[in-house]
Amino acid sequence: MRDDGPSGAPLWARASPEPFWHSTVAAAPPCPPLTSDSTCDLAIVGGGFTGLWTALKARARWPDARIVLLEGGRCGQDASGRTGGFCAPSISHGVSNALARFPAEAAELIRLGRQNLDDYVQDLSDYKMETGFQRCGKLNVAATPWQADGLDRMARHYQRFGIDCTLLTGDALRAKLDSPAYTAGLYEPNYGLINPARTVSELRRVCVEQDIVIHEQSTVTALSKTGSHVALKTPKAQLSAKQVVLATNARVPLLKRLRAAFIPIYDYSLVTEPLSEDQWASIGWSGPHGIADSGNQFHYFRKTPDNRMLWAGYDAIYHYGSNRDAGNLQRPESFARLAAQFAKAFPPLAHVRFSHAWGGIIDTSARTTFFVGRAWGGRVAYAMGFTGQGVSASRFAALTMLDLLEGADTERTRLRMPRRWPVPFPPEPFRSMAVRRAQRDLAREDRTGHRSTFLRTLDRFGIGFDS
Repeated sequence: MRDDGPSGAPLWARASPEPFWHSTVAAAPPCPPLTSDSTCDLAIVGGGFTGLWTALKARARWPDARIVLLEGGRCGQDASGRTGGFCAPSISHGVSNALARFPAEAAELIRLGRQNLDDYVQDLSDYKMETGFQRCGKLNVAATPWQADGLDRMARHYQRFGIDCTLLTGDALRAKLDSPAYTAGLYEPNYGLINPARTVSELRRVCVEQDIVIHEQSTVTALSKTGSHVALKTPKAQLSAKQVVLATNARVPLLKRLRAAFIPIYDYSLVTEPLSEDQWASIGWSGPHGIADSGNQFHYFRKTPDNRMLWAGYDAIYHYGSNRDAGNLQRPESFARLAAQFAKAFPPLAHVRFSHAWGGIIDTSARTTFFVGRAWGGRVAYAMGFTGQGVSASRFAALTMLDLLEGADTERTRLRMPRRWPVPFPPEPFRSMAVRRAQRDLAREDRTGHRSTFLRTLDRFGIGFDS
């Protein structure tokens, strides 16, 4: 890795440990914690994308309901505020994943995913939310011949379902990205980018305007049944609700049955200092599109509004025992690896310094898509397991949970994908052993193009590992 000066310090040594996105939004006054016992019609636990979309959509359905959202810290401080902001036209972790894991309903999943993105954009307009959304497209790039073959297959899948896309090589690829690391690309115009912190801020603002009560610094420590209600215990008071939505993402689930349904995986990001027009031109990146490479250990990268580059991904770190310590959000080994890979992918930018370096937590399910369900006689609904693909899918999950609480028969509730329980992760030490084995074999496949017997066996059971 290159050094940033005579001191020999790495180029990310002076980087802020906070997500870049936080610096783009003025801090709103905090919502007060819950300090006295109260009741409500609907309680929502979690103030990220899933919880905030649930609150907003619940208000549209139930104009007179008392809706209370409880957040353990500040809204969006965890996964939602730490993401790269890629807003996909998918609820199934992509077209290929839908075809591989849910072939019987793949066409429906693909259609509903595209519709969800359209409806997402319409909601931003209807509620006048300024989230920095751009439907600017995504470039998928390949570094090896077998990854290029994978893009060919992806293009055929897209064409089968009428999805606009263009395969790129040579000068056509260099017109969108000129990097020695990548030899082929697939561009899809129907893909969005958002500013995650601004999105959380705007969702939170609109929820408050819609008379949704938000209590921050109000961690729910336990749930219990009290007659026809559910009691939610917080450090200072208790909330009694007729119905509850759990939108806690990668936090330890309040329902024990969910604790083996996903594992917390840590993902890391670097953001450069602002780049000049000449620097962008040196790597051929003139458009606003986001980019992701095609490895199992993949990078995702994009421009920020002030012309920085976010360069993230590759490492997907699981800590023994599903450890969720705050210290996991900083990992020098991952930052060093990302910086070295950045220099290799973009030689003209090899001396660029990084202004921000942070980690985020991902709720990874064994089938790489979110799942929903009900508990306690239909009084509690939950959604989790987004596996790093929750920016737009969280909206769809919110609507599905509300359908479940209403007992409604809808297109969403009839889907098998969200209702099917993911294969549970085994207890330790077998959990760590399985994750390490899968990661080792995935890395070998990236190097050789050969999929191991172990991974093919997982494929047959619809089990995967991704970030």
